[in-house]
Amino acid sequence: MDKIIFTEEFCRPENLHPFTMTRQIQDIRIGILTIREKWEQMLGLPSFDKKEDDYKDLDRSVTISEATADGGVCFMIHGNVLPTPKLVKSVKKLGNGEFISVDGKEGIVFRFTKNEIKEQHKIKVKKAVTISEKIAEIQYPWHIFQLNDQAIRQDFEWLTKKRRSQPISKTNKVIKPAGIFIEKDAKVEHSVINASAGPVYIGKNAEVMEGCMIRGPFAMGEGSLLKMGAKVYGATTLGPYCTGGGEIKNSVMFGYSNKAHDGYLGDSVIGEWCNLGAGTTNSNLKNNASEVDVWTPGGEMPAGKKCGVLMGDYSRTAVNTSINTGTIVGVCCNVFGNGLTPKYIPGFSWGSEGVKHYEFEKALSDIEAWKQLKGRSVTDTEKKILRYIFEKL
Repeated sequence: MDKIIFTEEFCRPENLHPFTMTRQIQDIRIGILTIREKWEQMLGLPSFDKKEDDYKDLDRSVTISEATADGGVCFMIHGNVLPTPKLVKSVKKLGNGEFISVDGKEGIVFRFTKNEIKEQHKIKVKKAVTISEKIAEIQYPWHIFQLNDQAIRQDFEWLTKKRRSQPISKTNKVIKPAGIFIEKDAKVEHSVINASAGPVYIGKNAEVMEGCMIRGPFAMGEGSLLKMGAKVYGATTLGPYCTGGGEIKNSVMFGYSNKAHDGYLGDSVIGEWCNLGAGTTNSNLKNNASEVDVWTPGGEMPAGKKCGVLMGDYSRTAVNTSINTGTIVGVCCNVFGNGLTPKYIPGFSWGSEGVKHYEFEKALSDIEAWKQLKGRSVTDTEKKILRYIFEKL
């Protein structure tokens, strides 16, 4: 069986903290789909993960020897690379033992079979295929919202090609209807949708309540909800089963997360199973309009003029939380306190002033309660990953 093997090697996943603490890079959502889903759909192949000898080696993780044991062809792909039609076309033309190099630099996609394996972790390569196309890679968490415009446009074109949208209800005020695609059983009524600046994609069983104002590029995943009177600016993504409300601009919510009430979310990324309390607002621009520096494991890095909050999975804010410009919130934090938050809140924090440690069993109990609200439960895999993160903090 031919297959994709994703690798984080050489991708520096630690620089994408906190999102890579709980997932592989390729499972980050950007645009409408995750990076994994993009490659699977564009190559028409199933995917697996290369074993990296860490706590994220789970059920779909394989060694390169295991991957080729059935005699199939493998495409080993860097997990942080976003596919394009031109890049995928080049990948399909590769021969065994060949790899794609961008402008003569390191390889990003390798094709091999069991005949090219020299050792358990080594592949014999015979030819580099150099391309000059500019490749989009996510190397730091702010790249997710910075590249979201491009990603929505490309995913929209791919997902809607040769397909017909569900009819747009006449109760809506629409600008450029050709740029709007509504999937089966989605509900959109009495709203304003402007696709002149970018496409608008409404996923299966999603709902846009009355009075919403949407300006593309914008994407809603399956089962997501945009509440009454919401104001959304591009490029924004609400992943599957997310709830959006208030004012949102140029932000990505991965999945199952809520920003259900008034407050501003801008130039931000919110992981899975997060909740922003009513009135929560983030700053995305310093009051002197200077460069925003953001905490990373290797030290502070400039993220551009605009950067809001980058929040890891399972984290929550209290009502009226004011989030500082360029703030990192780790995995499983309960954020509350007076004034602006600190710019870095470590994982499993309880509060934001004189931060205390979240007790592990209490954290799991709270996550379970939140997941039950959407008909889900904490899995054994989640418990294993969270336990590892908690013990390493």
